[in-house]
Amino acid sequence: MNTRGDAAEARAADYLTRRGLKILTRNYRCRGGEIDLVCRDGAALVFVEVRLRAQRGFGGAAESITAAKQRRIALAARHYLAGKPLPACRFDAVLLDGDDIDWIRDAFQIA
Repeated sequence: MNTRGDAAEARAADYLTRRGLKILTRNYRCRGGEIDLVCRDGAALVFVEVRLRAQRGFGGAAESITAAKQRRIALAARHYLAGKPLPACRFDAVLLDGDDIDWIRDAFQIA
């Protein structure tokens, strides 16, 4: 169990809920990928990556969402959507750098 990671995801979920999103699923996993939070924002389905950086020694939280990480999130999103009607979707990021929280809507696109 990753206590710091779990706490960061709980903090992000609370932050998004207070801004009107509905949490549908936490820690959705499939072979090859994971989505931290799956949310509903109006009619849109939102796949959220939560990134925590307590110190900036290795770069900020945003820099840690690499192209490889984006591909794994996209793979999990495709798996989550398999066999379901395709709603409008987007990929957001909630970045926790120390005490700061930044919510980036449409943080990245997938092909």
